[in-house]
Amino acid sequence: MSQPMLKGSHPSDMATFLNGLWRQNPVFVLVLGTCPTLAITNAVVNAVSMGIATTFVLVCSSALVSMLRNFIPKQVRIATYIVVIATFVTIVDYGIQAISLKLYAALGAYIQLIVVNCIILGRAEAFAGKNSVWKSILDALGMSLGFTLALLCLASVREVLGSGTLFSGTPFAVHLFGSHFEPWAIMLLPPGGFFVLAGWLLLFAWMKQRKDAVERCAHEL
Repeated sequence: MSQPMLKGSHPSDMATFLNGLWRQNPVFVLVLGTCPTLAITNAVVNAVSMGIATTFVLVCSSALVSMLRNFIPKQVRIATYIVVIATFVTIVDYGIQAISLKLYAALGAYIQLIVVNCIILGRAEAFAGKNSVWKSILDALGMSLGFTLALLCLASVREVLGSGTLFSGTPFAVHLFGSHFEPWAIMLLPPGGFFVLAGWLLLFAWMKQRKDAVERCAHEL
């Protein structure tokens, strides 16, 4: 079945967007950005916040790098990309502090570390520096939404098993189990992030093997 296309979009544009969202998911396929993925996914709120912050930085930096790609000397392109990314990270850093000091403390140093996130710097070098602004924005949106999806996959499992809730610390907090539920404390600790990430990677690897097996059988028939 073919993928649905946005009205007025070109097939290659949709392929560019879906590439980061699923086919080349930065966490589950490329295994990039695992530092914040493992560190801040003990709560869904943290995952959503980091996803929004990363989306803002990636989209804005990719668009600006693409605009300036013909004016940036090759010898200083990496340094220039870092300055561009750091500018938007600073905006996000101050913005989160202004919105919620509690959230800022929960995310810790991982907001500042967006500057050296392999996903953002890698897309600036591999895609935005070589393509048009529109394609760079689509690529950035796909990659950042794929990253956010991965964060939510990990955070939802860890929060549910680790505290028995979803969206804890917000007015929309949902308590999923009764008073007899014994939380899996390890899920809120760093080892829990490794266990859950390994579980998701195993699931997607199994799905890919199943898909390849079905395609082989169909080809043989």
